[in-house]
Amino acid sequence: MQKKSIVKISDLAVPLVSKGRFYKEKKNDLRNDFQRDRDRIIHSTAFRRLKHKTQVFVNTSGDHFRTRITHSLEVSQIARTLSKYFNLNEDLSETLSLAHDLGHTPFGHAGEEALDDCMKNYGGFDHNIQTLRIITILENRYYNFRGLNLSFETLDGLIKHNGPIKDKTKLNKILGKNFFKKKINFSLNSSLEAQIASISDDIAYNSHDLEDGLKSNLFNLDDLKDIPILNKILIKHKKKLKSYSIDLVIRQIIREIINVMVKDVIETTKKNISFYKIKYLSDIYKNKNQLVSFSHKMQLFDKEIKLFLRQKMYFHSKVNSKTNYGRKVITQLFAKIKRNPKQYINIKKYSNLNTERIICDFIAGMTDRYAINLYNSIK
Repeated sequence: MQKKSIVKISDLAVPLVSKGRFYKEKKNDLRNDFQRDRDRIIHSTAFRRLKHKTQVFVNTSGDHFRTRITHSLEVSQIARTLSKYFNLNEDLSETLSLAHDLGHTPFGHAGEEALDDCMKNYGGFDHNIQTLRIITILENRYYNFRGLNLSFETLDGLIKHNGPIKDKTKLNKILGKNFFKKKINFSLNSSLEAQIASISDDIAYNSHDLEDGLKSNLFNLDDLKDIPILNKILIKHKKKLKSYSIDLVIRQIIREIINVMVKDVIETTKKNISFYKIKYLSDIYKNKNQLVSFSHKMQLFDKEIKLFLRQKMYFHSKVNSKTNYGRKVITQLFAKIKRNPKQYINIKKYSNLNTERIICDFIAGMTDRYAINLYNSIK
């Protein structure tokens, strides 16, 4: 076999050789530790199910709207771009991006709220923690262990998708106390790769939800003219409507929004690294601030976009009617299955869990289509 060339990455990067996994495994000659993590995510059942899980529009709404899987792929590509610029561990950033939404329920955030409400007396539900349950417990693909046995660095990045964990109450309720056996330091900052995956999530869903909203006619280009930064982009591209279709103009606007946001993250992150005198990976872990961030101007833009989408899209009557139906489906499925769990679930697949958590795992893993079909068959 040909000898592999040694890849030199930044001193700020998570090294390409992992500190390890909970269960020891032989190294692989063809792939580094984080390529193996990425491949385990891609081959997981939970990842495949994302293609039929709601991003904003319930999966039965149309063929061209984004689902959780297309969103995850888009996040991963933005994350790789940012990681490549800073010469970081691209495979880790990609892995975290592809895995970050594995724990989502059917029917988007409405489904999550419904399931959390069903579980309020049994520890609650949280899609980020559900991602951890999937990769450590629920995926069953190996003889020697349950879960995917991902590297400690990948686990750390997924646990801290929104930054260091200050309150472990919900984590302990859903996973159990000391679940990670002191292998994770919850108070330390996350790696730059994890921070990049997190901000790439913001960039992807802001821009692409705008595109889906425009294409579904929930709002139009004129509705966006009062949003700072976006206004300049609109003026530039609306002139093209005389020569090109509205669909093509929208695509170009979305491309430019992503480009502007990515460039802003690069410039702001460079300034943060310089300001806080970050020289080594240990400096990142010890720093209390998110080093990968938007500028103040872009933070305001990000806030405005989110507010606009909440008002014009997420709470739009067309979207609400579908998600309210999803909320009803999940609530009634939980109640129905709870009366006779063995009729619907192979309980033997689960171990050391209370019945409610088993039902919760079962429903959270459903696609929109599966949940609707099961609901229609038992209502």
